[in-house]
Amino acid sequence: MKNTKARLEAAALFLVVFALGAVFGALGSRVWNQRVSGEPAAINTKPTRNQVMEDLTQRLQLTPEQKKQVAVAIDDTRAKWQALYAPLDGQREAIRQEGRAKMRAALTPEQQEKFDEFLKRLDEQRKKEAEKQSGH
Repeated sequence: MKNTKARLEAAALFLVVFALGAVFGALGSRVWNQRVSGEPAAINTKPTRNQVMEDLTQRLQLTPEQKKQVAVAIDDTRAKWQALYAPLDGQREAIRQEGRAKMRAALTPEQQEKFDEFLKRLDEQRKKEAEKQSGH
């Protein structure tokens, strides 16, 4: 009985260590990809209008008439949100540029070049996301 209990404890400990290894391995891989190898992290992963429509159509089995009504509601809601936040776009951009200038001031010329390349990729990704959001 003592031997069986010890084996069960050893097996349980082995499984716990294995599971922790898998979790830390996945986490480490993610951190490595984002931080060390320079793989950009997703900026904004909001679903597009079409993704929302496809998801709702599948989940709710919408009829063609319901799809039209839901699409109108989504478009109306998005338009209202855009109108609400549009006045803040200038302020948001000013804050972004101020932050970037402060970061650049702390960098060496070589680092500034790399930082500018990073910002260029970031801006391109942000532009693609915005186009995807507005392009339905």
